[in-house]
Amino acid sequence: MKLNRRDFVKLSTLAGAGMAVPGWAGRAFATTLAPGLSDPALQPKFVNAVPNALAPGFIYQPDASGRFRVSLRPTQQQTGLVSRNGRRLTTPVWGYGDERGSTWPGRTFQVKSVSAGGAPETRVIWQNELGRSHLLPVDTSLHWAYSLPGYENESIKKTGVPIVTHLHGGHTDYQFDGNPEFFYSPGNQVVGPQWARVPGGFTNEFRYDNNVSAGNLWYHDHALGITRLNVYAGLAGFYFVRDEYDTGTANNPLGLPAYPYEMALGIQDRMFTDRGDLFYPAYPGDPFWSDFITDQGLLDDQVPQPSALAEFFGDHMVVNGLIWPKADVEPRNYRLRLLNGTDSRFLVARFRPVALDAVDLSNAGTPLPFHVIGSDQGLASRPTQTDTLVIEPGGRYDIVIDFGQLNYGTRVILENIGGDAPFGGDFGAALAPADFFPDRQTDRIMAFDVVVPKSSAPDAFDPSALEQGDTTEALAARGRNRPGGGRSRVTRRRRVALFEGTDEYGRLQPLLGTAEPEVDAAGNLVTGAIAWHSPTTENPGLNTTEIWEIYNATGDAHPVHLHLVNFEVIRRRSYSANLIEQPVLQHNGTTGVGFRLENIQVGNVVQPGSAYVENAPKDMVTALPGQMTEIRATFDKPGRYVWHCHILSHEDHEMMRVLQVGPGA
Repeated sequence: MKLNRRDFVKLSTLAGAGMAVPGWAGRAFATTLAPGLSDPALQPKFVNAVPNALAPGFIYQPDASGRFRVSLRPTQQQTGLVSRNGRRLTTPVWGYGDERGSTWPGRTFQVKSVSAGGAPETRVIWQNELGRSHLLPVDTSLHWAYSLPGYENESIKKTGVPIVTHLHGGHTDYQFDGNPEFFYSPGNQVVGPQWARVPGGFTNEFRYDNNVSAGNLWYHDHALGITRLNVYAGLAGFYFVRDEYDTGTANNPLGLPAYPYEMALGIQDRMFTDRGDLFYPAYPGDPFWSDFITDQGLLDDQVPQPSALAEFFGDHMVVNGLIWPKADVEPRNYRLRLLNGTDSRFLVARFRPVALDAVDLSNAGTPLPFHVIGSDQGLASRPTQTDTLVIEPGGRYDIVIDFGQLNYGTRVILENIGGDAPFGGDFGAALAPADFFPDRQTDRIMAFDVVVPKSSAPDAFDPSALEQGDTTEALAARGRNRPGGGRSRVTRRRRVALFEGTDEYGRLQPLLGTAEPEVDAAGNLVTGAIAWHSPTTENPGLNTTEIWEIYNATGDAHPVHLHLVNFEVIRRRSYSANLIEQPVLQHNGTTGVGFRLENIQVGNVVQPGSAYVENAPKDMVTALPGQMTEIRATFDKPGRYVWHCHILSHEDHEMMRVLQVGPGA
């Protein structure tokens, strides 16, 4: 096995802390451009105007009954790609849409909370019209929808593509939460095993609770074992809740910039063929294949083909479905709602001024300050001024930046100083050359051109007006926490852990598990790494508040997502432990390799740095390697939910577990 300098440093550090980690932690890539792929260096930068996902014409409207009807369909989209001779290319994608057609990203939901006079729930009919072929190679050796008991005779060719939409951040009854086993095929011909638990039988009308405060949610596919592929194909979109404080209108009580000075920007990364098709690595010779297969000592004929890989990093940056777009802006405050919708990429965002015709950062100025005013599920306890922000996969950040601090006629590039490799907490100058693509273009995301004369609309953003004091108490007082939140009495400290092992083929397999012995739903005493299909170990009581200690026993950071709840990020601590190898039962009855922790010793509080802003209601948290991360959550709806790593390639390959609230399994 090869270890680069970054691997060696990580292994030495963790081993010195008393924990030896598997040698494949801290992989880094040096992928070269393969024949037949689009060359990102030749693609235009900052030419096409980015569509604002909060534009009125891009908002879904309900029908006469108050329901939203959304279809998932194949479509064609211009993503800004051009051929080598300059001809515009069209990309086949999957989109969410209505009678106006389907788009990538899907159109935006914007609903009112109950406190702002909205309906008690939003009702959405998700209609699967995807057909019987996938845009991308499907690895059927994984634990996926049609590998479940009773579904082995189904296939995409026979039955169609299974989907289930998850409202990420929703306070949703479990039947409508997007549990991966609640999938259904086109025409509802085949439905997942959990649908038998829905009163009255199967339905694809989902209901979302509006008794919540304002937040930046998003929706995406969550079908078991193919989430990474369905989202990559285009199945994602924004969902905003507005309340009496954060109304989204120009006269909102908080003085926040409103449309057109509020923009929703979904950031993703992709690879494309030179004909414009989406490209996803899955076969020998593909980019990344050797990093995850042959570099682990495996031969091509030892693994399934097509094969899932442990992570994916695209070499084209995409915002709202366009490569490297731009926005023409006024010299004033703008509110940017940023979503990291990538598979595996941690973004580390900065705003850098450049000349108006610049397409790179070679002569960029000092990073501009901006205010982080909120995150996943609402406004922060107080705004934080920074010039660098870590945005984990699945995370959303609410920022205000003043383009009036620049001269008219200036361009600002939204820069990414995160690497093109698994994230270990380092960024910028701390990264090694192997962490970057050759001729890297992913250091820039989009541009803002300050070329529009300032209008007479008010521009009096005052960050002090958003000061709320302590996160949970103040947010609860202003209605920003759900019923049962705030400073509820903690009923349990739960120790969970993140591991990396190998599956039955020897491929890297990320796993969740327990950090201490736990009795599972079948009455077995278990500890360490556990695959998705094994009996539940996370079973909080209804209306209880727990502190979860998340121990990261891998060499990389993982973005951890809990369904149903928002939570408070409390602190991080160092820890040491012995990492003991043990078998892990796979979904098909074979065994792989996992680990457990023994002799855990928790150390000092670790401050992650000013680039991590977490003083808001969160449903995502970055668990850094070699650290224990504490979060506090209240579980106030019963039923079968999940928690998982939001690196989509990880959740598809067993880094997901059932979260059962109250009785049941």
